[in-house]
Amino acid sequence: MDADQGTAAPADADPAPKRRVHGMLKLYYGLNEEGKALGQAESLDPCDINGPHFDPELYLNKLRKECSLGELVDQEACMVKQIRSLDSDMQTLVYENYNKFISATDTIRKMKNDFKKMEDEMDCLSTNMAAITEFSARISGTLQDQHAQITKLSGVHTLLRKLQFLFELPARLNKCLELQAYGQAVSAHRRARCVLQQYSHMPSFRGIQDDCRAIMDQLAQQLRQKFRDGGSSAKDLSECVELLLQLDEPAEELCDKFLSHAQARLEADLQGLEAELRDSTSSAVVKASSPVIIGSPAESSMSATNPFLAPSSKTDILEFIDRGCNEFVSNLCLVIASYQELFINRLQEGDLATKNIPQMASGKLHTFVNSLAARYFSLVERRIQEEKGVGDNSLLVRALDRFHRRLQAVSKLLPGSAVPSQGTEIVVQAARERIRQYLSALQTFYLDSLTDVRQALAAPRLTVGGAAGAGPLLGSGAGAKDAPPSLPDLLSSLSTSILNQIKSVLASVHLFTAKDITFSNKPYFKGEFCSQGVRESLVVSFIKFVCQSSRQFCESAGDRGGSTPPALLLLLSRLCLDYETSTISYILTLTDEQFLVQHHTPVTAVTVLCAEAREAAQKLLNHYVKVQGLIISQMLRKSVETRDWVNTIEPRNVRAVMKRVVEDTTSIDVQVGLLYEEGVRKAHSSDSSKRTFSVYSSSRQQVRYAPSYTPSAPMDTNLLSNIHRLFSERIDIFSPVEFNKVSVLTGIIKISLKTFLECVRLRTFGRYGLQQIQVDCHYLQMYLWRFVSDENLVHFLLDEIVGSSAHRCLDPSPMEQSVIEVICERG
Repeated sequence: MDADQGTAAPADADPAPKRRVHGMLKLYYGLNEEGKALGQAESLDPCDINGPHFDPELYLNKLRKECSLGELVDQEACMVKQIRSLDSDMQTLVYENYNKFISATDTIRKMKNDFKKMEDEMDCLSTNMAAITEFSARISGTLQDQHAQITKLSGVHTLLRKLQFLFELPARLNKCLELQAYGQAVSAHRRARCVLQQYSHMPSFRGIQDDCRAIMDQLAQQLRQKFRDGGSSAKDLSECVELLLQLDEPAEELCDKFLSHAQARLEADLQGLEAELRDSTSSAVVKASSPVIIGSPAESSMSATNPFLAPSSKTDILEFIDRGCNEFVSNLCLVIASYQELFINRLQEGDLATKNIPQMASGKLHTFVNSLAARYFSLVERRIQEEKGVGDNSLLVRALDRFHRRLQAVSKLLPGSAVPSQGTEIVVQAARERIRQYLSALQTFYLDSLTDVRQALAAPRLTVGGAAGAGPLLGSGAGAKDAPPSLPDLLSSLSTSILNQIKSVLASVHLFTAKDITFSNKPYFKGEFCSQGVRESLVVSFIKFVCQSSRQFCESAGDRGGSTPPALLLLLSRLCLDYETSTISYILTLTDEQFLVQHHTPVTAVTVLCAEAREAAQKLLNHYVKVQGLIISQMLRKSVETRDWVNTIEPRNVRAVMKRVVEDTTSIDVQVGLLYEEGVRKAHSSDSSKRTFSVYSSSRQQVRYAPSYTPSAPMDTNLLSNIHRLFSERIDIFSPVEFNKVSVLTGIIKISLKTFLECVRLRTFGRYGLQQIQVDCHYLQMYLWRFVSDENLVHFLLDEIVGSSAHRCLDPSPMEQSVIEVICERG
């Protein structure tokens, strides 16, 4: 305890160093002022043995109250163990840091020695600097007078050199003028101009100034003459303009002269292009009117009729565009660059800076470029319009790509110019015009293919071919000449040839979107071209044209000066139906995938086109049923109207017209079955072919006909007939048909029998006339029931025909059913 008190006494006398040392140690070991680790929350509990506010008495009293004797013993043992552990850790820490303390002591001792040596060297350096300063002051004082004289002599020498330059300036300028070193003359004059102007009041300097002015006027005159001659190169011309500007020539006048000279050269380029365009046009006209045929006759005929062949010209469009780009556009870019370097981008100094020359020059340049570019674009558009053929797009696309690529140089040289946008519009318009040409070619091909189909239907032994270049619809060879074309073959060949032409057109148009084409990926071109151009204006428009042109065949006045063959109506109906089921979806999917169409803008939906195609197919099929029904109806009408039904003889056989009706119906059934499926029929009764017997010999017939034999009851007969019609199912004669064979034949037979019924209602019959109607109706019943969806329809209409004949019969005596059957079977 005494030792502790002895060591504490000096610390109490001077506690500041001890606190500083303790603070540094706490900072080194990451402890705060209270000995807690940094970042830990401080505890205010006086019983927390590790806290800064620990109170031993309170802690001991708490342990006495809360712990038993055994727990107190254990707590004491734990605390003793912790004290020993802390002592051990402290000893280890002292041992570990002992070497560091020794090393730090040696370092401090060494630093004291080094600093003492450095202080000695600094004192020596300070003494030397003082000596140097003293010697420098002595030297400056000694040479001060000589330095002033040297400076004065140097100034005099410089002035003499300037005066010598001024006195020699006229001779120098004359020498430069003789050697045509105009740049050196202007540079020398500019260096001396200010001095001569400043000392112009002195006679000697005024004489030099007048001589120089006369020489520079002569030089300016030569530069103007050189500028007017226009025979110099672009570099010489630029140098000439620059020298004139330095000689204070009016900038606006120089701009006009520069542009006028440039326009003369560019006009020559444009005239060359226009002459080439005239030669190309005249050559094409001569070839079109010349009777000389190049190549084989088949080749010449093919080129005359095929819309997919391009007319030949003297110079192709790629050569024309190349010449325009290499001559006119290149020279225009050179003019723009030279003009900007001289008048716009040139630093303006002195009085020129206040005249706003760049703004004036820029306005003149834009006007100049726009006027010449408009003429050039007009020539390019005329040449593009001559590309009428749609056989190959490669030259046109490459020409447009080169045209667009070269115009980008103009946009870089002349920002804000309308020339690049105008050129881009020409490219877009050319692509649109190409789309229109392809659409027209597809339409012509489709109409020519339909003409070939009509010829094949009219003369079936002839080989049917598509438009020239498309190949025959049915192939070629002896087999095609021997065998008549069938409707499925015609339909397949027509559909395949059209689809192949569409694919060929899409492949040709796809060249506009190739990756190596500069304008293909531009947003102002690709989206609009692919979506509205290819998809809408070409593919969708052609599909609509197919549907619309097919619907035109349904006009009652006929098509192209004659009636439309029924087989063509049937074939087109099936073609439109196939388009609705699969072809339209396939074509549009192929287009979207091939051109990566993004539907940002409203486009025609597939369902809309399919609905239009189905409507056309329905209209064509309805018209086919109407036409075929009217053909048979015409035969039946003539057979009824041209016969005397009152005075006819007793029937012995079936009339020939009824046999013709059955034959035509059978032929129509075969024809429709080639393109359409069978369809659904109602279940037939087991005696369908003999149904006539039960109808005409039934009690219903007896009820209908029996009152007719009694003149006293005509009203009862009409009443019974009208009551029967009320309970009969109404028959819609001209209802839309379904896309199957049964529905088509049902519609034709309904029209035919309805016409037969109406014709019967307009005639008066005798006894044998009624019996002839019975025989004819029984014959029709024997065969027609096979073609319709519901045999009751045929039964009802034939029953109506016989009933109407009986009502209009003067002597209604029906023929025995057995006799009718014998006549029909014989017949």
